[in-house]
Amino acid sequence: MQLLMGNEAIAMGAIQAGVNLVAGYPGTPSTEILETVARENDGSIYVEWSVNEKAALEVAAGASYAGARTLVTMKQVGLNVASDALMSLAYVGCVGGMVIVAADDPGPISSQTEQDTRTFASFAKIPVFDPASPEEAFEMVQDAFAISEKYNTPVLLRPTTRVCHGCASMEIDAAGRHRNIPKGFVKDTGRFVIFPRTSYLNHKKMEERNPQIGDLFSEYMGNKHKVYGDVQKTKRLGIATGGISYAYVREAIAMDGYEKRNFSLLKIGTPFPFPAKLALEFLQQVDEVLCMEELDPVIEKELLILCGQHHLPVKIHGKMDKTAPHAGENSVELARCLLADFFDKKTVEELCVNTGTCADRPVLPVRPPVLCAGCPHRASFYAVKQAVNGRKAVFSGDIGCYTLGNAKPLDMVDTCLCMGADVTIAQGLQRVEPDTLHFAFIGDSTFFASGMTGVVNAVYNQTDIILVVLDNSTTAMTGHQPHPGTGKTMMGEITEKVSIEKILLAMGVSHVVTVNPFHGQEALKAVEEAAACEGVRAIIFKAPCIAVAKPAAGFSVNQDKCVQCKKCIRDLGCPAIVMEDGRVMIEPSLCYGCTLCAQICPVRAIEGVGKEREACDK
Repeated sequence: MQLLMGNEAIAMGAIQAGVNLVAGYPGTPSTEILETVARENDGSIYVEWSVNEKAALEVAAGASYAGARTLVTMKQVGLNVASDALMSLAYVGCVGGMVIVAADDPGPISSQTEQDTRTFASFAKIPVFDPASPEEAFEMVQDAFAISEKYNTPVLLRPTTRVCHGCASMEIDAAGRHRNIPKGFVKDTGRFVIFPRTSYLNHKKMEERNPQIGDLFSEYMGNKHKVYGDVQKTKRLGIATGGISYAYVREAIAMDGYEKRNFSLLKIGTPFPFPAKLALEFLQQVDEVLCMEELDPVIEKELLILCGQHHLPVKIHGKMDKTAPHAGENSVELARCLLADFFDKKTVEELCVNTGTCADRPVLPVRPPVLCAGCPHRASFYAVKQAVNGRKAVFSGDIGCYTLGNAKPLDMVDTCLCMGADVTIAQGLQRVEPDTLHFAFIGDSTFFASGMTGVVNAVYNQTDIILVVLDNSTTAMTGHQPHPGTGKTMMGEITEKVSIEKILLAMGVSHVVTVNPFHGQEALKAVEEAAACEGVRAIIFKAPCIAVAKPAAGFSVNQDKCVQCKKCIRDLGCPAIVMEDGRVMIEPSLCYGCTLCAQICPVRAIEGVGKEREACDK
């Protein structure tokens, strides 16, 4: 018996299914899937962090053409990057089973959108599995491989954050592991070369195939129709749900004693193709239905369509009639509220009074995310801010830890759209406001993933921008994964580091300078020189993330020298610098000895020892 996180369960399910190749791009909440495969790899599986999701999907598609079972991992916004390849692959199809895990992030907790992969599956016309628990995710990924090979189609698996990061005790039979031996690529241009005529014919096949899969899904163990109470009751209520919301509904039913009531519960674990036969059986036994699902009203719309097709006088409640909220995560508390109103037209507060299930709870403190103490990005932002002080400037940001540079007191991120957009957003702004300094901040991993195209566009169109690459030698926000600039692959191989500076020079960026942001005067001079130039110029601020570098000796405040000007607090916002009993202090457990606060202290009251003190004088 093993205690597995949902992401680990998905990985172990893929290994159990005989996966041959796993490719992906890190993105919370999906990251641990690929990392678990790499950790549990017996040497028979090829694993890679690809430069982005599109590359990962295309690598996996190629391996699938040769008969390999492949797994691709990403988060929901990564599916947008991969969609160009996926939409065509849906028409071409695959040979070896191919499962694409796109982890959705309702909330959103760590994403820029709340998009629903179930809707994307319908758009792409490919099957999707929606697990309600880590245990179900383990089983579903194996079933997804089987469906993929039976119908020669890529299949989506859509775990949400709470499934990805929830844990469950599971027993895995290593002896039951499937061993897939790829048969090799068989040339067939009529199949693997996508021409308009081929696409037309394959589209027709997809439309004919999907209802068959829907019928198969009506018998699938991941879809359930359970009847509570007396089935002969003339007035019956129904609850339709799926994914993690099913777990919330089940818990709410148990908490508030609904097991003895007369109602039916429909669980949808395969939202597309929709299991219409099972859903129709459910609808024929109810008069009124409450739909509870996260993000899009996928189940709700399908039930409404079935009611219309079969002239069923069933009232459907959910997001579309504003019974359930459109945005954000669901929860047990929300399920209790919705069920209380649905069954008894009561509020959950009335239920709590009767059942005593809700005790008074303290209000949780607000903890906004901040750059870590010692983060090199803070020093980079500070150098740029000081260099352009008093000049009109716009700072276009990107997705990563450095997005947190938008918080005060730094206030150095004016825009953030999606990965790689810093470079291109800055170009658009520059065309409208040519008299303004336009900075584009991008991380090293993001530069490789989606920034290079924008830089080429800027050089080609002769745009006047300053690119700032924040190179901390890792993919920090998602858990410190390697990338082409780190010199290490996910298979553990040591390879040559891809030089960002050489790439920029090869692209035609004439002014490229690399500097350590903690060398304050050098960093300041580098920004001033870049600001004085024209065209596309680049500054690479290179210093390792604190999570991959050994911390230096910490600093402290000499209270005899400190004049309580609070410049260190007012300018930096470092979480290690605190006020205690009216005095500025440095929390020793948080300080990484980065030297930045010591460099800006006007009275040199912040003191380190040895080399740390010497670094402050640079």
